Amino acid sequence: MSALKRFGLVAAGPLLLGAALLIARLFPETAAGELASVVDGPYVASALRLSVPIAFAALGGIFAERAGVINIGLEGLLIVGAFVGVAVAHWLTGDAGVGVGAGLVLLFVVAVGLAITGAALGLLGDSLGEIALRGGGGVVATVALGGLTAAVTGPTLAATWIAFYIAVLVSAAFSLLFAVVTIEYRADQVIAGLAVWLIALGAAPFASNVIWGAVNSPGVDTFGTWTMPVLSQLPAVGSVLFDAEPPVYFVLLATPLSWYVLTQTSFGYWVRASGENPKALDTAGVDVRRVRYAAVLISGMFSGIGGAGLSLGRVGSFVGSGTTMVDGRGWIGITAMLFGNYNPFGAFGASLLFAALDALQFRLQQLNYAVPDSLIQTVPYVTVIVVLALVGRTRTPDAAGEHYDSDED
Repeated sequence: MSALKRFGLVAAGPLLLGAALLIARLFPETAAGELASVVDGPYVASALRLSVPIAFAALGGIFAERAGVINIGLEGLLIVGAFVGVAVAHWLTGDAGVGVGAGLVLLFVVAVGLAITGAALGLLGDSLGEIALRGGGGVVATVALGGLTAAVTGPTLAATWIAFYIAVLVSAAFSLLFAVVTIEYRADQVIAGLAVWLIALGAAPFASNVIWGAVNSPGVDTFGTWTMPVLSQLPAVGSVLFDAEPPVYFVLLATPLSWYVLTQTSFGYWVRASGENPKALDTAGVDVRRVRYAAVLISGMFSGIGGAGLSLGRVGSFVGSGTTMVDGRGWIGITAMLFGNYNPFGAFGASLLFAALDALQFRLQQLNYAVPDSLIQTVPYVTVIVVLALVGRTRTPDAAGEHYDSDED
């Protein structure tokens, strides 16, 4: 599909939104006006909030696949982030909570474990000084972030944030395991990604049963909202953009930042070259292996943010029944990545479209039309199928899914 047609499909969302608002204003008493009235400020805010796990999965997938590694385990990484965030938060603040201090210790242990693993794999440098600087610096920065959070927030909120940090690191650890299997041992990337998903899908509810005696967790405290003074009072956009949960701000920041890193930095060039022509990148003296590891780790961290943001953002619990609370958002994220043609802005636009349709089906159920709820609930998924049909052929990186060894001719 041409870039113009893709842009047209993405632009159709705001145009339909404007049309709905116009109909609701001009014909408020008609069936069309009642239907269009569901599109208001709270609806848009809900869509933006629901887009968080989808968009982060899509952004993570972009980094991994642009580097040549097909990571379809994003759904599993979202589940890991969602579960670990709630589990750690409950451990810190539950009835027998151990307190923020124990959370900082656990954060330190997880960060050290990742640093040691990275050093053992040769990812932190060739000399002892480089390894100490990068590994030690990363651990110190992580623990300092946790300590600063504990210092500027109350104990309960600090525990939630520390649980969030740990969830992101654990999700990154799972992605590192996936990277080792696919890069070091040259396993099939699709099968390895499915394994990550299936392990997470089974392990998270099992661990919930072990910890809480049920697949669903008890409630924990959430982040709450960040309200921007003055800006939150702006008409139309104030309550949508400036009175939201932190993960919403994170995704609005991560999207342009990802675009900048991929298109305007040396690292972004290495990522793209690793997925298009790894031999040329190797010839230029850049370690393809390290670049791919870094890209997969980024995908794991983004998925951890999306998963923990889902469970700690507003829900405040982990739901492990069925396909868990993640409920296919990682797979939709992959669709958004393809629809956006590996462009962070396009992927975010597609994620917001799917999230808006998800929010719409909840609103339509509240109108009590003579339409079965089960049929309304299919709206987002039918749209995914339609979009996949409309997207047509997406150009994937030439070396995506291919193993590379610098010793190869």
